[in-house]
Amino acid sequence: MTTPALNIAIVGAGIGGLTLALALRRHGIGATLYEQTAELREVGAAVALSANATRFYDSIGLRGAFDAVCASIPTLIYRDGRSGAEIGRHGGTPTYEHQFGACYWGIHRAHLQAILSQAVGMAHIHLSKRLSGLRDDGHEVVLAFEDGDSAKADLVIGADGARSLVRRMLLGYDDALYSGCSGFRGIVAPGALSLLPDREAIQFWMGPGGHLLHYPIGNGDQNFLLVERHPSPWPARDWVMPAAPGEQLRHFAHWHPAVVEMISAVPTSQRWGLFHRPPLGRWTRGRVTLLGDAAHALVPHHGQGANQSIEDAVVLAASLAGHAGNQWAAALEQYERQRRGRTRKVQYASITTADMLHLPDGPAASARNARFASHAHMLHHLGWIHEFNPATDTPTERQGGTWL
Repeated sequence: MTTPALNIAIVGAGIGGLTLALALRRHGIGATLYEQTAELREVGAAVALSANATRFYDSIGLRGAFDAVCASIPTLIYRDGRSGAEIGRHGGTPTYEHQFGACYWGIHRAHLQAILSQAVGMAHIHLSKRLSGLRDDGHEVVLAFEDGDSAKADLVIGADGARSLVRRMLLGYDDALYSGCSGFRGIVAPGALSLLPDREAIQFWMGPGGHLLHYPIGNGDQNFLLVERHPSPWPARDWVMPAAPGEQLRHFAHWHPAVVEMISAVPTSQRWGLFHRPPLGRWTRGRVTLLGDAAHALVPHHGQGANQSIEDAVVLAASLAGHAGNQWAAALEQYERQRRGRTRKVQYASITTADMLHLPDGPAASARNARFASHAHMLHHLGWIHEFNPATDTPTERQGGTWL
């Protein structure tokens, strides 16, 4: 007698939820996605996808779709934000793809979501379904939506992002933490950038109290995130608040002309508070578990938010496929065992990276610059993230380990 297939509901049709649907399908498991918005759209301008994530999309035949709209990023460069002096330049050996086994892509979030949603198929995605309640009776979960509809599932995966309703329902409260930093985002066309060196690279321009991160995303456009340690505390209820014209220059007006040119090239009408969430003791309660930012929202200083969501999806799908339908509890426990240590280490690395990037002038900044100039030190700090293959690897202690 065969075990009936699990009825899996995924709350959220963002990067993590869509990738989970594709990863489950690869193992012959179906899923239904419920998305609160009336149309699929991602918050934020762009995303950088590193080898630990892009290898999955390559493996399911999406490489061509990505190559058509993204930029391949071969090099990481650190610069002094005020002088523009190059501190460190790092490529792969001999290339990034050769060293880590997959590409590093910069892509507009709208293009990424279009690729993934088309691969999943809109027949499996229900829009305008904002969650209002979850009831797990031990045999199934009933999902209630604000429009009055409901659905039943054997398992519910909360992939609804950093402001997850599923997480809040499991915890009973909102546990978001302000990092002390805020930022401005923008996409700049190549014609507006006459001073920018090394346009094909991902670059960090560092200085006391702030930094600029930018990378190409296709068609020569540059996506940037400008970060400063201001304000404190965060003065708004929402995570985004209006910004006055020219406010992005408050801290950066006297930085290198290439920095000033980039951050002044497009209107910046919003200031984004950079929030994260503390690691949870467990992600799962009964038949409900969390994935991606809903489980481990992190600040963007390592560029790993989307990438860790993709890793989660690959591991969760494989774990469910490796257990019979009635062993879903063991599958969810295995998923957490493989993911909680690694994502916690990435969270800590991300939040402390801002401290390194924002050091005041002095011995500590000089020591940081020496480390950033060393390729061996860069591999020590970043290799454990990029080299990981979630489809085949169990995290070593250096990669985060496994534990419950």
